[in-house]
Amino acid sequence: MVANEDAAQEFEPKKKPLSEDEKRKKKIEPGSLMKALIRPGGGDAGPSDGDQIIYHCTVRTLDGVLVESSRSDYGGEFKMKPQLHYGEDDCPISAPDGFPKEDELHFEIELIEFFKAKARMISAKTVSGKLIMSHSEGEPYLFTFGKSELPKGLEMAIGTMVREEKAVIYVTAQYLTESPLMPVIEDYDEVHFEVELVHFIQVRDMLGDGRLIKRRIQDGKGDFPMDCPLHDSLLRVHYKGTVLNEEKKVFYDTRVDNDGQPLEFSSGEGLVPEGFEMSVRLMLPGEIALVTCPPDYAYDKFPRPSNVPEGAHIQWEIELLGFETPKDWTGLDFKTIMNEAENIRNTGNRLFKEGKYELAKAKYEKLLREFNHINPQDDEEGKVFADTRNLLHLNVAACHLKLGECKKSIETCNKVLEANPAHVKGLYRRGMAYMTAGDFEEARADFKMMMKVDKSTESDATAALQKLKQKEQEVDKKARKQFKGLFDKKPGDIAEAKADVDGDQITSESQKDDEVHGDSDGTNSEDSHETPPETPRTSWFSLFWPSGRSLFESLGLNRCTIL
Repeated sequence: MVANEDAAQEFEPKKKPLSEDEKRKKKIEPGSLMKALIRPGGGDAGPSDGDQIIYHCTVRTLDGVLVESSRSDYGGEFKMKPQLHYGEDDCPISAPDGFPKEDELHFEIELIEFFKAKARMISAKTVSGKLIMSHSEGEPYLFTFGKSELPKGLEMAIGTMVREEKAVIYVTAQYLTESPLMPVIEDYDEVHFEVELVHFIQVRDMLGDGRLIKRRIQDGKGDFPMDCPLHDSLLRVHYKGTVLNEEKKVFYDTRVDNDGQPLEFSSGEGLVPEGFEMSVRLMLPGEIALVTCPPDYAYDKFPRPSNVPEGAHIQWEIELLGFETPKDWTGLDFKTIMNEAENIRNTGNRLFKEGKYELAKAKYEKLLREFNHINPQDDEEGKVFADTRNLLHLNVAACHLKLGECKKSIETCNKVLEANPAHVKGLYRRGMAYMTAGDFEEARADFKMMMKVDKSTESDATAALQKLKQKEQEVDKKARKQFKGLFDKKPGDIAEAKADVDGDQITSESQKDDEVHGDSDGTNSEDSHETPPETPRTSWFSLFWPSGRSLFESLGLNRCTIL
């Protein structure tokens, strides 16, 4: 019996030892790491093994005292126990002098970019000078960050080097982990690595799913990403576009089809396909990159050249010649500033008319941020400034409404109405958002308030109230039809009936109904953006209790996540 037990133990498969990451994760206690989203990012993908990450980080104590920051005005926020940041027993990064590493801290982080990177290295020696390995002859050693292809300490150090830098890196036994470079680690106390970082082969997966790929084929000038046109800029590029089919047909080349002149365009205005602009914003002046792009980020959602078929995958060879950043408003007089603001606002209006609501919203919000630094000098300037700012807020609200973000639209309208409860356009815009959200009583109150504060808006308010009445009748009619006989069903049949209700959608407004509000306050009609979006789906629960959804959303219970 004992022999059998011994045999069973002998042939019992050995458990695979935990990796360093798995060991660290096992130490995480529930609630020791919390994340609060400040601003959502673009897309669903995130960095994975092999990605080098560029980010901004701000660290604060729990009472809000700033400890250190690379930039303090953006980012997502993590709340960390000390054992998960610099207070970790074997934290590979030393904390700065005076850093409160034993405290629970807030880390605000903005992920800028992540990408694949490869580099080269030379040799390794012991403290006594014994040569352990060498790559000084033949092909340099290539490796990928994050793949454990180098000893941990060596990889960390190379990650701090710049192109063409040469250095000796001292790695102690603690960070001499096994890797393809050194598959067997002997009893070394310390190893000295001589490294020359020849170049990075940078491949950026712009979407995180392998569909939009940018490969740098010629270096640019400057430091990434500080010298990239990340923000709105006037860009000058040469490019050649190729359809990725069997023939690989070139459909446009600026050097041939544009008389040798580069393409000039302003970023953030929807003037080039989205994939093209995403790539150029992460280039350095003088850089040449090869970008492969799927149709939904190329010409399927952008005016398609006649020689580009629908659904075509595209490859662009792009050279960023240079860019000009927006004019600095510092020191400009008020009139010049407002003229600059008018140009940006008109661009936003054009984007709105073209149905590019995200881009239009970005333009309006950019202006609102700039307005935070403007100080009118007298009452006349103050009135112009206040009117323009209110108009921008209402345009942002219109974009939210078009994007189906009724709650955000209402919150933006409130910024205008808190300062002036009798603002007619603010009442109308909020009323439309309430109506689209199914909050009919709130919408009715806003439309009636319009007539009360300004008799000249009576016809517009009456039309809005009529539309509201029709909307209520539609909802009531559908509820009666869909729930007819529901409570006569057996319990097992109710779920099926509910699914039918959830799958239905309220009819959208007609174009004629979208234009009920004129320019009673004298502003340009193109700034009004009165058209509401299609009404979002209305669930069976909302039909019985329309304000219930607003109540739960107002609690904000779904905004924080415990990791």
